[in-house]
Order: sequence, then structure tokens, then C-alpha cells
Amino acid sequence: MTLRRLAQTIVLARGRWRCIIASLAGASSTLALPPTDIWPVPFVTFPILVWLVDGTAGSRLGGVLAAATIGWWFGFGYFLAGLYWIGYAFLVDAKTFGWLLPFAVIALPAAMALYTAFGLALARLIWPGGATRVLALAASLTLTEWLRGHLFSGFPWNAYGYALSSPLWLAQGAALMGIWGLTFLAVALYASPAVLADQDAATWRRWLVVVLSGAVTMTLAVYGAVRLEWNPTRFVEGVRLRIMQPNLQQDEKFNYSQKQGVMRRYLALSEGPDGPQSMGLRNVSILIWPESAFPFFLVREPEALAQIGKLLPAGTVLITGAIRPPETPLGTAVTRAYNSIYVIGHGGLVLSVYDKIHLVPFGEYLPLQDLLERLGLVQLTKVRGGFIPGERRHNQPAPGAPNFLPLICYEIIFPGDAVPRREQEGWLYRHVGRYLDWPSVAGNGGRPGWLLNLTNDGWFGASAGPYQHFQQARVRAIEEGLPLVRAANSGISAVVDPLGRIINSLPLGSEGVFDAPLPQPIAPTPYARLGDGPLGAAVGIIFLGALRLRWRRRSRLT
Repeated sequence: MTLRRLAQTIVLARGRWRCIIASLAGASSTLALPPTDIWPVPFVTFPILVWLVDGTAGSRLGGVLAAATIGWWFGFGYFLAGLYWIGYAFLVDAKTFGWLLPFAVIALPAAMALYTAFGLALARLIWPGGATRVLALAASLTLTEWLRGHLFSGFPWNAYGYALSSPLWLAQGAALMGIWGLTFLAVALYASPAVLADQDAATWRRWLVVVLSGAVTMTLAVYGAVRLEWNPTRFVEGVRLRIMQPNLQQDEKFNYSQKQGVMRRYLALSEGPDGPQSMGLRNVSILIWPESAFPFFLVREPEALAQIGKLLPAGTVLITGAIRPPETPLGTAVTRAYNSIYVIGHGGLVLSVYDKIHLVPFGEYLPLQDLLERLGLVQLTKVRGGFIPGERRHNQPAPGAPNFLPLICYEIIFPGDAVPRREQEGWLYRHVGRYLDWPSVAGNGGRPGWLLNLTNDGWFGASAGPYQHFQQARVRAIEEGLPLVRAANSGISAVVDPLGRIINSLPLGSEGVFDAPLPQPIAPTPYARLGDGPLGAAVGIIFLGALRLRWRRRSRLT
């Protein structure tokens, strides 16, 4: 079958066949994401999406409703295949949450697919035909993906741009344009082969589009290769990190009766890979434990603090996740708490605290909390009333090392949260973000020296989720030009340099510890300086241009 005949078959598909084709194309697109990382696959699936939209011409309401339907099925397939692993969290306590598994696995992809539906409807509204329809699709999906990352607390997981982040030399584009710019580029490049099947364009014009797409991809690859070659990893002198990955099971991690066993495990692992025969922590500047490390309130357990104080020699600090109770009178029952990061020095002295700001819906709190609790529902962490959000993101000091910016769990997936917005995000956040009440990190002490991501991906087992989470964290490092240090309960723990190169790591599902130097940051990247403003302007120009072309085409037909 020739490409033109294949395209014609897809364009003419109707009814359930059109929905099936769209959902299979969406699901197949996730093969470009971790852990499979087959990044060329969307060169096949996105042209199918273009042809499906072509087939909506002549439908009611100008094809907008039909395009939205296609978009929903494409998005549903994409998010169902890319987010299936969320179901693992409901099996940690299957007696309580198991019955919700099918609803969660289906409901979240169905909701996320609404953004794709809106994107395709918007694209159909400005569909100019010819090669420029590829840009119209890219602009529309970029806008709706950006909205997905910001509305209703935001969930920018698996934005389409991550397909171009698996080869490290392509991922360097994030330093120029961020993940939203990569999303625009990814959709435009991946959709461009659809033009080869056009019948109303000269052959040389059809191939010119594909050649230009190939040239852009090659330029991005060359830029990445040169950037990697010209920026060797440099390290902060005198700073030695030790990352501890305990690989605790979830029922053990949150069970108070396991308190002593958990502490013994942490202390033994932290001594080093050679156990009691090692040098201990004498050459370690910073010891790092993962998110919500303890099945108890650390500051209310003097024995645990004493054990930590005894473990840490002078000149070594511990950075650890822990659940923090609010300050209440002694004897008062604790009903809510913070998800926090402590910096603890020699003798068990707490030096600083950070409280997580961006809580996970249905994991750490429930939307409409009071109503849903009255109906008998609780979030996965079972904290009645939900966790308390922190007030603002701020740098934390690390004695003997540069200040770091803490990002707990999925806080790392939100582009632009790494430094104060007034310095980082440019015009868009200064003039628009404040009116939308986006969380601010202004006044946190300026640009941090490194990003710290503490997480507990043990909720999701040996699935694609932890691999996707780690990849998104690496892209934040590239966007900001800042090194990333990551400690995960079950993996993937790693130290990553500002260009996304892995210095040392532990794989998913393993128990262990590793030492690594702390990479130095590089100068702020173009994206760090300009933010999403240039992309927003480009998308706006494309919308206006596409509308003008569509109007001119309609004028000629009438």
C-alpha cells in the first residue's frame, strides 16, 4: 500500500474505526517515552493524527466536534498507555483502595484527554490546509498542553516534548526553549511526514517540508552534541554526597511498629558500601535520605534524633524527607501534617525545614476534601484532612556547600519552579502569573546551586512511572543549567550534571548507597532567562497566520 493510499484510507475512516485508529496511534506514541525510549515512533503516529483531522472536513460545525472526538480518543490512548502505572498505588493497600483501581486508571486518562480534545478542536478551527496545518496542530497542542500543566493545580506529566528528551543530544533543546518549546517542536516535526501524502501540492514542495523537518532535527542534534562537548562536567571542590536508597516496601515504610527496623536499616546503609569496615561518613559532606523517610514524626522521637546525631560526624549534615507535625501544644492530637525536608547537623540539631507546596491530588489531599471525607473517601496517604501545603518555595542552606532548592516528589515535573519567577520566567510570569495566583518563590535567595529531588516512587512498583519521573527531573536540570541530586526510596536515585549527564546512580528496585561529587551549575540557560514568553509569542503569531490563510482560502472558494 502506498503512503497516499494509506492516508486516504485513514482520512475516509468513519465511526468507531476512526476512534480506534486515533486511540491506537495515541497509545503507540508512548513508546517514545521512558523506559522504551523509541523516540522515532511518533513520526508514524502523528501523521495519522493529521490525516484523521483532514477527514473531518465537511462534518457538522465545521468539523470541530469530529476533531475534538478524534483528539479525545488519541489523548485517551496516549494517557492510558502512559499512566497505567498509577494503578499500582491502589494496590499498596488493596483492602482499602483496590476497588478504586479501575476507576483511577481510566478516569485520569479520560480527564487528561479533554485537553487533547480541546487542542484538536482548536486546530480544526484554524486548519489552513497544506503544510501549514502541521504548524497549526503544533501550536494548538502546545497551548493545550501548557494549560494541562497549569490549570486545576496542573499535571504536565508526559508532555509530548519528552519524546525528544530521550537522546541526550536532542534533550539539550530544553535549555533553549523548555519542555513547552520542545512540545511544539516535537509535534511539528513528528507530524510533518503527513505532507508527503498531499495531492494538491507539487512533489518538490512536499519533500521540502520533510527535508526542512529533517534539517531542524539535525540542527538540534548538532547543537546538543556541541553543547555536551563544550561543557564538561565540573565539580564543587570539597563537597562529597552520599545518597541512600533503602527500597522499603510501602507497608513497612508507613508502619510505626517498624520504627526500629527502619532506623537500623538507614543507619547501616549510610555507613557506606563496605558497612562497618568502611570509612563511615568521615569523608562525606552531605548524606541524603529519601522523601517521608520515617514511619513517625522525626522531631517527636528524641531517640531517633540522637541516633542521627551520633551517626553524623562534625562537618557532615543529613538532608532527609520526613512528615512534620504542625506546632501544637504538647498532648494535642495531630490530625494533619506537612510533607517536609529537614537539614540536620551534627548532634541531631535541625538546621532548616522546607514544607512541600505542590501537593498531589488524591495522594496527599482530596479536592473538595470535607465533602469527599463525609462520603467515606480518604487520599492514599490516609491523612484525615489532607496534608498542609507549605507557604512558599525557598532555597535551603547546606553547610559547606551551595544553597539548594528542594523539590519533593512530583514538584520536579513543573517547568519554571526552580528559581524565583521574577528572575527566571521573564515577562509572562511578571505580568500574567501574579494575576493567576501562581506560587511565587521570590525572595528565596536567588538562583540555587543545585536542585534536590526527594521522592518515594515505591508507590508505583517496577513500572514505567519511576522512569518517566526521573527523565522529567533530568529535563529540569537541563532547562535551568543546574545540577540535580535525587534520592528515591526505591529508585531511581542519581546525581545528574546541568546537561543531564548521570554522574552516578542506583537502578529502580535496588537497595544501596553511592557516593558522588556535586556538579557545578553553569550559566543560566536561554530558557532560564526568558521563560515561556518567546514561545507564547510564536504560538500567537502562528494562530494569526493560520487564521489569515484559512480566511484567504475560503475567500477564493467563494
